Amino acid sequence: MDRDRLEGQWHQVKGKVREFWGELTGSDVDWVAGRRDQLIGKLEERYGMSHEEAERQVDEFLEREI
Repeated sequence: MDRDRLEGQWHQVKGKVREFWGELTGSDVDWVAGRRDQLIGKLEERYGMSHEEAERQVDEFLEREI
């Protein structure tokens, strides 16, 4: 999954992001705006994940959803 593709499809997947990671707020999702690195940072912040775990979860999500 390349960065441009995520950003380009963000409006279609942001609801799925909220379903998958329920602790993210609407503001969090709006702020992320399809930027993978920002999503990873929000997961670290909201869930207390390590950077590596957040990256793994994002990559897994992207493989299934996009």
